[in-house]
Parts: sequence; C-alpha cells; structure tokens
Amino acid sequence: MKEKNSSRRDFLKKSVTGAAAFTIVPRFVLGGQGYLAPSDHLTKGIIGVGSMGRGHFGYAGTKTVAICDVDTRHLAIAQQALGGGVKEHHDFRDLIKNPEVDIVHIATPPHWHGLMSLEAARAGKDIWCEKPMTRTIGEGKKVKEAIAQHGNMFRLNTWFRFSDNFYGMNVPVKKIKKLVDTGMLGWPLKVTISKHTGFDWKFYWVGKENLPVEPVPAELDYELWLGPAPFKPYSTHRVHTTFRGYWDYDGGGLGDMGQHYLDPVQYFLGKDGESPVSVEVDAPQQHSDAVGTWRRITYTYADGCQIILDGEGKDEGMAYIEGPKGKLYKGFVSDIPDMERKLSQFPEPAPQITDFLESVRTREKFALNEENGYRSCTLVNMGLIALRLNRSLKFDSTKDEFINDDAANRLVYQPMRGPWSM
Repeated sequence: MKEKNSSRRDFLKKSVTGAAAFTIVPRFVLGGQGYLAPSDHLTKGIIGVGSMGRGHFGYAGTKTVAICDVDTRHLAIAQQALGGGVKEHHDFRDLIKNPEVDIVHIATPPHWHGLMSLEAARAGKDIWCEKPMTRTIGEGKKVKEAIAQHGNMFRLNTWFRFSDNFYGMNVPVKKIKKLVDTGMLGWPLKVTISKHTGFDWKFYWVGKENLPVEPVPAELDYELWLGPAPFKPYSTHRVHTTFRGYWDYDGGGLGDMGQHYLDPVQYFLGKDGESPVSVEVDAPQQHSDAVGTWRRITYTYADGCQIILDGEGKDEGMAYIEGPKGKLYKGFVSDIPDMERKLSQFPEPAPQITDFLESVRTREKFALNEENGYRSCTLVNMGLIALRLNRSLKFDSTKDEFINDDAANRLVYQPMRGPWSM
C-alpha cells in the first residue's frame, strides 16, 4: 500500500533536485478536458469541517479526498457540499494515516492544532493549519521541532503578511515594510493596534460563567471534541462557533484575531527571529474558565520597539506606527513630506513564496511557516498568559520562557488530559 501511494508524493519532493525540472503538463496535452494529470493537483484531507473547514474545499490546484469531524452533522453537510464520494473519518489519526492524502488541513479549535500538526509531521504529511498556530507556546515549539526533523512544508493560514490590503491601512503589508525599512520613520517604533487604526478585537468572543450542564447531542462525540482539554460538562456555548470564549480551547478576541494582526507587525519590524522581552497588561480580573476582555496589552522588545494592543480605543487620533522621525496613520497617511515619492526610490522587500502548492512542489518554505509563525503565535500566547494571570511578565527570548515566574511558565507547557500528550 505504501509503495502505491507514496510514489507521487516522493516525486514532488525529489523532482526539483533531479536532472529534469518539475513541470505541470496542461491537461489538454495529455488527453482533453476530462484528464487530470497526477502532477496537476495535490490531494488534501481536512480535519474539522464546520464552517471554517468547508470554506477551503475549493482551493485551486488541490482535490479534497478525505474529511474528518467528531460531529456527524458536519460530515453530512460536507459530503453534500463536495458532491459525495469523499472518504470520511471520525478519528483524525485515521485521516492522517490515509495514504491518498498529501496535505493535512487542520481547521479545528486551537486546542487540537499542536497535537494534529505533530502527528501529521511524523506521518510525513505537509500541513496547512488555521490560526492561531497552537494554543500554547510549548506546543508551538514542539511542532517547530517536529517539522525541522521530518522536513514537512507548513502553512499557517493568516495571509496578511503577503497578500490583501491590511485592514484599515488599505495597502498590502509589503508597502508598510518598505516604509519601515527605509528608516524614514526612525527607530525604535511603536505600533498601536486599535479600532481607530482599523482593527476590531472582537470582544464578543468572551465566555459565559456558570454554564448550564446540558445533554450531549447524539451527533457529537464530545469526549473526542475535548481531547487533550480538561474535562468540563457539556454546554452548547462551550463548543463549535462559541468555543473561543474559553481558556481551554482558545483565547477570546486575542486568540481569534491576534495572529492576523500581529504577524504582519512582526514581519515589518523584522522580528521573525526574536520575541519581546516583556509584556504588560491592564485588564479586569479574568475568570478561571471564561475569557474576558482587556484594556491594554503592551509588548516591548530588547531594542525598545513596542506593540500596543488597545482594547478601549480612547485616542481617536493615534498613529498606527510612530517613530522619532515620523508617523503613519490609518489609510497609509503619513506626516512625512512627499512620502510616496521618496518611497518609490527604495527597493522592494525580498520576495516570498505565497502559493503553498509551490512550497509543496519545490520544498521551499512558505511565506508564513512554522518558524516565523511560531514567533507570532508566541506573541499571542504571551499576551494571553499575562491576561490570564493579570500581571506583567518578563520573557527570555532565547529560552522562550518567562523569567522568575513559575505560574507563567506552567502555562507555557500546559498538561494534557490523558491519553493525549505531545
């Protein structure tokens, strides 16, 4: 079985180093519109086919051959959307073992991202993972190490680093990076992420305290949905579309939107290889189960650069980026005279691979991968740990641990409920 199904994946991995370059042969050359050359598409299996997972059925150049979910209702809806005939799995490990699958797409709640990515890496699969990359810093480190060991291609599914206009800035992040790289704003820089600079922290993703205990629906395997998370009695608000409001599965608005907002900042500040040395928090006391809101979270790097997460949005006139020489506001408006003309005289940022299928075929890293994605996810998780403990923390960016704070470090590597472990 292995020989039959591994040949195409091995070919994809080896072809770029062989005597002949890999090429996609047009279908019409090989026999008309009905013929699909093996080199013309990659197969994928999607774990978690709720609304997020179903949104990725039609990714160009791929064919969905397997789906997995612990909710039979989700599976039925997915089969109907795909036209039927797709292999169904109840346990994600069976999908990962499926020899027909090239790419494992993980679209589950974040408390599963680390374990599933690790298992997929060990099985030799390439991985497309929804954000946040992992729910804890320790899980992210384990995934990064596994991918380095097994040579997988990894894509984290937040794309603003390399495509689309970046929320209220109305330009792609590449243009912001170009401005930062010119030095026209000076250094160090302060970046403020606020509703006044075009961002929405989605504070409706908060949990409810004292949830009622309800019967588990017949279509849901709640035990497997929980997986490594601590056991809590079932309640409708704890699962599916509202799971983000609970510490065990995600981290509220920061967990949901944090990597979308913070990864591009990490990129244009040139911080892909380091983490902040401190995180300060101003927030109400948090509940032990339900995630709440916050007023302000401030990250500071060793060189003085800061990222401020503004939950209150008090200052309507704030700049998105502020440096000693200039400011950049919402809409890519600056107080630097003749900025656009000056900017045109500088080189563009280095190119990136922005098509994951190109990464899979060439074995070159995707623009947002397990390494830089780990760093931006660490930003999210540092903030969540400070919020959960409701105190400011010092961080060792080399060891990736908090300094002289045992309680914070226990949240770096959080225990998993048996039999699950990393």
